[in-house]
This record gives sequence, structure tokens and C-alpha cells, in this order.
Amino acid sequence: MIRELKEQDKEQFITMVDSFYHSEAVLHAIPKEYILNTYNEIISGSPFAKVYIIEEQGEIAGYGQISLTYSNEAGGMVVWIEELFILEKFRGLGLGSAFLDFINKEYALTAKRLRLELCESNKRAEKLYLRKKFTPLDYKQMLYEVTL
Repeated sequence: MIRELKEQDKEQFITMVDSFYHSEAVLHAIPKEYILNTYNEIISGSPFAKVYIIEEQGEIAGYGQISLTYSNEAGGMVVWIEELFILEKFRGLGLGSAFLDFINKEYALTAKRLRLELCESNKRAEKLYLRKKFTPLDYKQMLYEVTL
């Protein structure tokens, strides 16, 4: 089952995000304050981001976070799959694949593109994304951290 994040999921969500940011799936950890900020943004009903809880037999098995944006290049709304994390004991059950299918179906009528990024070292995730017909991009990513 895949459902939206609820207030009672707070502690498990924070724990899972912290685990995600201490895994090989990312380049660096983030402060717990950022995780709490994300939780608060989602719970407040943000129109730009959502978190979905992935359950297996009534137990929380992981989460997926998306962000919504608009792109001239895509000709419409883009769903960014920001994070997809499955707890170790639930890996290999097809839950990541089910989440991608869910997002594809959920946004089929409103989005023009699904997009994600991954670390070079995350080969297991790359195999899943390729199997789901995601194609690699030749873009070089850059960022600028806004500070006051």
C-alpha cells in the first residue's frame, strides 16, 4: 500500500530519511533540522512537495518524496522523484518498482515528465530506473546554496 504521509508517521519518517542520508544513495548527510523542515512543509499541505509512505503487510517499509515543478523543456509539469528509500528488510520485494508505477499512474494526466537523479555508485537503483524506462541525461548538475 502507498499512502500520503500522516502526522503519526513523524518519528518513523525522520528515522528513515536520516538512514537514507547516511547511505550510499547520497553524496552527503543533511542536518536533522532539514528533515524536520521537510516534514513540516509536507504536513502543512505544500502544493510543491509530497511524501508517500510505502507499506508492506501493514508495516511501514519505506517512503518516497516528490517535488512538483514546471518545465519549458518538458512542456508542462515535472514530477521530481527526490527520494526513494526502502528499509533493508523489505528490499527485493518490488516495493521501489511499485512506487514508481504508482507515481507514474498518479500523475499520468497532469505531468509531462518524471525525473530523478542518483549517485554513480547506486547501481541497484540505476538498474531499477533503467528497467522502468528512465533514460540517462547528459546534464552536469550544479547548485548554489542560498544564504542570508
